[in-house]
Amino acid sequence: MTAHLDTQTLGYRLAVTPLSGKTVAKCGDVVLAESGDARMMHETRLPSVVYFPRKDIAVKLLATSDHRTFCPFKGTATYWDVQVGDRIFENAAWCYKNALPESRDIEGYVGFMPDILDAVEMEDDGAEAIDDGNISGPTIDWIMREAWLCGSPEELTKAIANKLNEDGIAVSRMSVLIWSLHPMIAGRNYVWTKKDNQVETYAPTYDIHKHPSFVNSPLRHVTNGLGGVRQNLLSEDIEFNFPIMEDLKAEGATDYVAMPLQFSNGQINVVTLTCDHPDGFTTANLGLVFECASVISRLYEVFSLRDNASSLLETYLGKRTGARVLGGEIRRGDGDRIDAAILFCDLRDSSRLEEEMGRDDYLVLLNRFFETTTRIINDNGGEVLKFIGDAVLAIFPTGDDPELASRQALAAAHGIDADINRSTAISDEAVRCVVGLAFGNVTYGNVGSQERLDFTVIGSAANVAARLGDLGKRLGHEVVASKAIADCDSGSLRSLGDFELHNVSAPVEAFVPAGGRTAKPV
Repeated sequence: MTAHLDTQTLGYRLAVTPLSGKTVAKCGDVVLAESGDARMMHETRLPSVVYFPRKDIAVKLLATSDHRTFCPFKGTATYWDVQVGDRIFENAAWCYKNALPESRDIEGYVGFMPDILDAVEMEDDGAEAIDDGNISGPTIDWIMREAWLCGSPEELTKAIANKLNEDGIAVSRMSVLIWSLHPMIAGRNYVWTKKDNQVETYAPTYDIHKHPSFVNSPLRHVTNGLGGVRQNLLSEDIEFNFPIMEDLKAEGATDYVAMPLQFSNGQINVVTLTCDHPDGFTTANLGLVFECASVISRLYEVFSLRDNASSLLETYLGKRTGARVLGGEIRRGDGDRIDAAILFCDLRDSSRLEEEMGRDDYLVLLNRFFETTTRIINDNGGEVLKFIGDAVLAIFPTGDDPELASRQALAAAHGIDADINRSTAISDEAVRCVVGLAFGNVTYGNVGSQERLDFTVIGSAANVAARLGDLGKRLGHEVVASKAIADCDSGSLRSLGDFELHNVSAPVEAFVPAGGRTAKPV
């Protein structure tokens, strides 16, 4: 069994001292509270605070606000606005209505914030303030000097949990929930357990916000700014009866705490610690974690910022292109000349569809169209570069096999034709699209102004693919490819002959599926 850290060693302590005689709190000349039963709390690193019985408050406490703060030693504080004359001080008074055992002596008592409290007159000056001591030691030394070397949030979570156990804090389970910027993933939850000394990573979708296991959980409580959670799992005094606590108790846990892990932008994440020591966590244990929390938060924020940047770039630019930008290709002109197959897919009759369906239903259809085409393109080794109105521009780089890129693009075109033109997969409406395919050398990189760049492909192949799509609309064919694409095909395409295309200098031979049906020309 892991031994507990000694409070004196860490120096983090708190104590409550009754004040004899009269104690008066003032805002200017206005008396806020006057009592013969005030109490003073001394806490490491914090100014001593005087608390007054609720019955001795002399000013009006306005309706409780939604503001909450959490202390792992005192509990969750609720706040009031305070009216002094015609002036309202927001969140100027607080109270621990259900104080933790270490702070039971101030439960229900009221404290005042510095912005309203001009003076406290005491007949008894209370006990001397606690000597902060030297809150240092192996854990903080490691966090300051070595924790940054961890290469991933999983590695950091495991390392922190092991370090806490090494230094005398009996942590049996640790979880860190970090919210993310991702179109499908709400966040990532890293869960370490002492039993196997491994970290499991969970990436819940946004449905988590409706899931019962989250709705009735400490994670939601803390995320919503309601303060932290501290519960002795062996105590009969139950303030927080979340289902997970019963599960942890059945596994031998004795104490539980969930703390806000706040990022610099105000985002509230959550760290939870479960204890298996017979006596639970001590003030010194949680004091150490409390002291380290802000630095730990910044370490996770670094990983989160990179993860969010990667997710956003992948979402808006595509996986391959996003990786290039994240890798440093961020200046105008950065890029490569590459051989690639280009796919341009355009939704037909979109103006008519919007008029007939209405804007909202049309947008639902358009998103299904994009989702279907993107899935098929990705499945065939391509990448969507951008959505242009109701059209999709995709690239299939050659790599070491130029013919493979053309075959992949053609396979994607056939897949799009089958799933959209030949089925009702995305809508019961008569939805049709045309795919143009071309192959050639393009510049793949940044273009634009100094302030606003676009990562795209520039070259005749991109223009030819789009113009072949236009040709398909005119002639009633739903897949039209250039000769370079047809040359890599096994004979499933037939030539329609040469065509003059808009903004293309030389005639282009167009190919369509040999046995494919044609759509109505436009």
